[in-house]
Amino acid sequence: MTDFKIGPLNHVGVAVPDIEAAMDTYRTLYGATDITTPFDMPAQGVKVCFVNLPNSQIELIEPLNEESPIWNFIQKNPKGGQHHVCFEVEDIHEAVREMKDRGATVLGEPRIGAHGTPIIFVHPKNSNGVLIELMETPKDGAH
Repeated sequence: MTDFKIGPLNHVGVAVPDIEAAMDTYRTLYGATDITTPFDMPAQGVKVCFVNLPNSQIELIEPLNEESPIWNFIQKNPKGGQHHVCFEVEDIHEAVREMKDRGATVLGEPRIGAHGTPIIFVHPKNSNGVLIELMETPKDGAH
């Protein structure tokens, strides 16, 4: 085993049935003023935006259709809810190797996430019931 470890918390993913309504909640209830414009990620089957906070982000995720991986989550949780926690890693391919070497189930292959960098997900059964996203740290320092 190498000295691989996760880096900083990047964001908490929150699945929502209506991204505009969720954005309004974060604005009016919590006073969030820095919220990105929602954008579609058809390859992932979701619409996404980020609530930028001083120390992290909240990723709001709405399913685009019934084929979306978020669709079933919303069916089970009609009001939405915490979907995943995302940590940064230096090298996504090293992360995949280490997760597999350490006995974790990596869901799928690395793909480009909402921050424009490679991501993977680690099955919740490996992390006390929490879906973990590992995201390669953006090279330009953008978060």
